[in-house]
Amino acid sequence: MTVNNIDRDAIAHGKITEKPLRDRVGIPTWVLKLTMAITGLIFAGFVVFHMVGNLKVFLPQYEDGSRPIDEYGHWLQEDILYPLLPHGVMLWVTRIVLLAAIIFHIYGAAELTKRSRQSRGKFRRTNLVGGFNSFTTSTMLLTGIILLAFIIFHILDLTVGVAPAASSSFEHGEVYANMIASFSRWPVTIFYIIAMVVLFLHLSHGIFLAVSDLGITGKRTRAFLLALSYLVPAIVMIGNIAIPLSIALGLVQ
Repeated sequence: MTVNNIDRDAIAHGKITEKPLRDRVGIPTWVLKLTMAITGLIFAGFVVFHMVGNLKVFLPQYEDGSRPIDEYGHWLQEDILYPLLPHGVMLWVTRIVLLAAIIFHIYGAAELTKRSRQSRGKFRRTNLVGGFNSFTTSTMLLTGIILLAFIIFHILDLTVGVAPAASSSFEHGEVYANMIASFSRWPVTIFYIIAMVVLFLHLSHGIFLAVSDLGITGKRTRAFLLALSYLVPAIVMIGNIAIPLSIALGLVQ
């Protein structure tokens, strides 16, 4: 049979052969996917916890003039699991776990992306079914990069207090005052809002993938968890957007 416009790369790609598409690697792909799922769920749990704590900015001050969110900030810094653990130890354990998780998550994402491109060669994924899942799938790498930039900015802004990310009036331990000063700057507020929308896109699809990568196949359980993959990120997005937007609009002073 004569084939017109022969594409030798396509024929070689589809040829039955014992030669692998890529060299054997040390870490199996399933391990990388499992790592991505576990570290992603760690982040999901953290952002929910973090949002609930930050919503204390809306609570009225105590009779002595102190703010609930400042008490919460002190508890985070010093008193988590105290006296079971010494002051501040649990905070550093949490930071180390999150740092390790983000390193493994970034490595897994980069390695899986590289392997996917090697396996497809010159051929790219086309004719996706469309819709929300296709959009979040195609933008996972981009949303991940944006979130990494946001995490760095957020730490410099409200944790470390490094200008110009942080306001000029930043003071360590003054959570309420630092949030008011930071979110009174509209460019910062807009950046936070955009970052929260990106977090919704990334987190919703991440949980969606984790359900499959963790081997959850039960029909009812899977349906319930997939519903949570949209509900939880939506709640986090709304809650986290409400904080800077309320401050920027002067509803919280």
